[in-house]
Amino acid sequence: MTIRPFTDEDLTGAAAALVEVHHTDGYPVEGVDDPEAWIKSEDVLAAWVAEDGGRIVGHVAVMKPQGEAAAELWIKQSGDSVDHVGVLARLFVVRSARKKAAGRRLMEAAMSHARAHGLRLVLDVMVKDASAIRLYERLGWRKIGETVHHFGSGETIPAVCYVSPTA
Repeated sequence: MTIRPFTDEDLTGAAAALVEVHHTDGYPVEGVDDPEAWIKSEDVLAAWVAEDGGRIVGHVAVMKPQGEAAAELWIKQSGDSVDHVGVLARLFVVRSARKKAAGRRLMEAAMSHARAHGLRLVLDVMVKDASAIRLYERLGWRKIGETVHHFGSGETIPAVCYVSPTA
């Protein structure tokens, strides 16, 4: 398993992995009508992929805050400037790679990048994604509040907001 920076050549493989994760786990809840556009957003500051045997099996991104509840909660609680906050997003790992610590290693890459660039990471996770919540908490992320994720045509799902550890 290799964790490395995302390149444009990874887009097709990452999109295929995202479609697979959506099929098995219902993530993202928005669906995957255009998985390549969802992965490659202009708001991405940095991204990484997990590659296993030449196949992209996971992805994570650090993004600029765009009004997410987790970012707003953290700024309000900490007094941090929006310029010092990054949003950990677009984390997904295909089921077959989860026993190989792909999720943990992707998170560690994003957290290392954030520390090196003076960013505090935040995220929101849907309550239904219990395995993701366990991963974040094992890595020292701290719950800072709750929110409701809006998607589709007026649909909502409960979510929890987290902030990364300081060190």
